[in-house]
Amino acid sequence: MSTPITPEALASKVGDAMFAADVASKDTMGMELLLCEPGHARMRMQVREFHLNGHGICHGGFIFTLADSTFAFACNSHNKNAVAAAASIEFLKPALLGDVLTSTGVEQVLIGRHGVYDMTVRNQHDDVIALFRGKSAQIAGNVVNL
Repeated sequence: MSTPITPEALASKVGDAMFAADVASKDTMGMELLLCEPGHARMRMQVREFHLNGHGICHGGFIFTLADSTFAFACNSHNKNAVAAAASIEFLKPALLGDVLTSTGVEQVLIGRHGVYDMTVRNQHDDVIALFRGKSAQIAGNVVNL
């Protein structure tokens, strides 16, 4: 008889499995997964030259992607496959070349198949760069098989 896995250990396994296969976040964008816990995730990305737009600041799409990736880890952390049903972002301050952005995601509610998650993106000075809210929908299957 096997020992049941804790929710924290399960979320960590989910994070490891998803991040290993996440070419977009890991390889293309250069993100790091810092934390994946039940209903909670944290990711980091340094703003590089290829992230800059015509104004010389980080393109909002890259900030959105950082928050969206954090959302994905938070809403899948319970090992139920989940996808985005809706998402919105408020850009509050520009991110500059060299800034280190950290996105922290927190589950606000999970009812049935639907969840709502809030991500806060901050720079290395703890300034809030953006606020993102995502709504998830669970689909069939699990991220990892136990």
